[in-house]
Amino acid sequence: MAEREPVVGVLALQGDVEEHLAALRRAGADARAVKTREQLDALDGLVIPGGESTTVMKLLQRFGMDAPIIDRVQSGMPLWGTCMGMIVAARDVADIRQPTLGVLDVTVRRNAFGRQNESVEIDLDVPALGPGAFPAVFIRAPWIERIGDEVELLASRDGHGVMVRQANVLATSFHPELTGDSRVHAYFLSMVERARAARKKIGKRSTAA
Repeated sequence: MAEREPVVGVLALQGDVEEHLAALRRAGADARAVKTREQLDALDGLVIPGGESTTVMKLLQRFGMDAPIIDRVQSGMPLWGTCMGMIVAARDVADIRQPTLGVLDVTVRRNAFGRQNESVEIDLDVPALGPGAFPAVFIRAPWIERIGDEVELLASRDGHGVMVRQANVLATSFHPELTGDSRVHAYFLSMVERARAARKKIGKRSTAA
């Protein structure tokens, strides 16, 4: 019996939802828009797309989704935040007091690379994605000002972190979903597949016991 595709949700409260869904499907996922707490239960991984971080956090809290997401991530579910999603995932936001999920041990600065009319696409060196620069699109992008001891820096721009990973949490300042290059989505999908395999091993040991 063929193994099912990994189920990856894209938080659909605001942001680049359709673009992420399309890129995840190209990478081999069963990608679904997620708007309710109940839909979280079926997921193997979750993407938080770009948008407005304070608005999204208010909606997550209003719909009772913030605590379940934190619980799932702490239990091993992979999470990927892009642009605004990086801010939502971060532990701290520089110079601003705003709620976050706090699952990624970094401090980020909002709109650090400039406002929307200063958006750019640059060739970014990301060794974790293999050879060839990645066409990174920055739109009102944050940067990382502090990186915790357990956080791996995967890419930087102008001396600031723009792609990091901490165990099962991935974050990018830029928007991979706005390019034709699906390597970051494939990288996240590999995280999801490893998490699924780990859960299966635990399940088998529990059954055997």
